[in-house]
Amino acid sequence: MSHFLPKRKSTPTVVAALAAAASTAIAAAIWNRYKAKQAERDDPPIGRFIDVDGVRLHYTDTGRGPCVVLLHGNTVLLQDFEASGVTGMLAKDHRVISFDRPGFGYSERPRNRLWTAQAQAALLQRALELLGADRPVVIGHSWGTLVALSLAVDSPAQVRGLVLVSGYYFPSARLDVAMTAPAAMPVVGDVLRYTASPFAGRLLMKKTVQAMFAPASMPEAFFGSMPREMLLRPSQIRATSEDAALMIPAAAQLRDHYPSIDMPVRIFAGAGDKVVDPESHSARLHRVLPNSTLDVEPDAGHMVHYKIAALICAAVSDIRAHTPHSATADGSDRSDSDQPEAIAAS
Repeated sequence: MSHFLPKRKSTPTVVAALAAAASTAIAAAIWNRYKAKQAERDDPPIGRFIDVDGVRLHYTDTGRGPCVVLLHGNTVLLQDFEASGVTGMLAKDHRVISFDRPGFGYSERPRNRLWTAQAQAALLQRALELLGADRPVVIGHSWGTLVALSLAVDSPAQVRGLVLVSGYYFPSARLDVAMTAPAAMPVVGDVLRYTASPFAGRLLMKKTVQAMFAPASMPEAFFGSMPREMLLRPSQIRATSEDAALMIPAAAQLRDHYPSIDMPVRIFAGAGDKVVDPESHSARLHRVLPNSTLDVEPDAGHMVHYKIAALICAAVSDIRAHTPHSATADGSDRSDSDQPEAIAAS
């Protein structure tokens, strides 16, 4: 009786398959690197640069008057606050400093440190000192709220108050964290970021952003203000993935400090937010912060600041009206003319 055994693939066939896979990966990496460079040529820096503790940060500094600092969320750039109208409204009577957080836009994210919310806050606080920002009101959106809260916890004397928009404040299970974690890993993450991740991002980006705005509609000009290819560069995917992986630990570390934050805090959320549940986070934070107010906007989602830019700006004025005036040595608020020199964007 004869026995038939399945034939094994010949060694040349396996080698050929591996070679084809490697060639495809290399081609994808070359293409994605080209697209990243093209994106930066098409959308050069709009602000200035400042070097802080060996990290080059990109920021904009507009307007005159009391200082407000804007900290964007995950995935996007500092232009998010410009597109929503918040920057322009505030700049009429405030000095407005907006940062690309480390790794986003044109800000660096060195690999020699873990970029927790606390680490980002420490770096930005040092930048604010160098820029002569006098006790600003800090506005944070989404992941930026964790940095804003870290500033309030670690440097309370340097912050006048907080405006928190669509934030994640308490640790909870997150499917999106599990999905993005591989791209944050060393080696494996590098391979993904330069090969598969940008292609997947191009397929999913529009639906992802629409979900962030839902139940409101995504503005038609959103990707004109927030260039899609800038968001899909491997460097930015790394920052986005690492921030997602660090989100739960950041909230876990901060939550015990919330009752001690006694500065004014204005909390905003969209009732239809599908990214961060407003009841589990914004409403819960309001209950533990001793000097906070809460505004949950109907028919708005995670990108609620596009709908209520005027309310957010009014909250800044409200905080200033209810906190002691801070002045420079000559008795006047530091204005745009007092700003130290920074390295101009090329």
